[in-house]
Amino acid sequence: MSAPVPDVVTRYFAAVDAEDWAAVGDLFTDDAELAAVGAPVRHGREAIAAHFPWTLKALPVHHDEPTRIVVAGTVVLVEVHFTGRNRAGDAVVFDAVDVFDLNPDGTAIARLTSWYDTAAVARMVRP
Repeated sequence: MSAPVPDVVTRYFAAVDAEDWAAVGDLFTDDAELAAVGAPVRHGREAIAAHFPWTLKALPVHHDEPTRIVVAGTVVLVEVHFTGRNRAGDAVVFDAVDVFDLNPDGTAIARLTSWYDTAAVARMVRP
């Protein structure tokens, strides 16, 4: 029997896909960390919210589709299938793994790590 997906994780993917950066920031604890491959660790809500438009500016079309979610207490592992288009209109498709560490009551993200092949993505993003 699997545990239900925490609402904060579902809201995270919806906010990123909607480019609602304020809502993304609100999902994190005040002292949260974001560690994405190839980028410096971001600390705090504001820095984390600012990371996403900067990272996704080269991808005017983007969608994260969670394909597998494993919940273990306050740790949530999400396999993600990313589809999008770069500025030239070329397809950008890759798989990633996001690991969410939630606060003790599971209502906010305390730490998020994101794992994917940055070299392959860079080749697709550059037109």
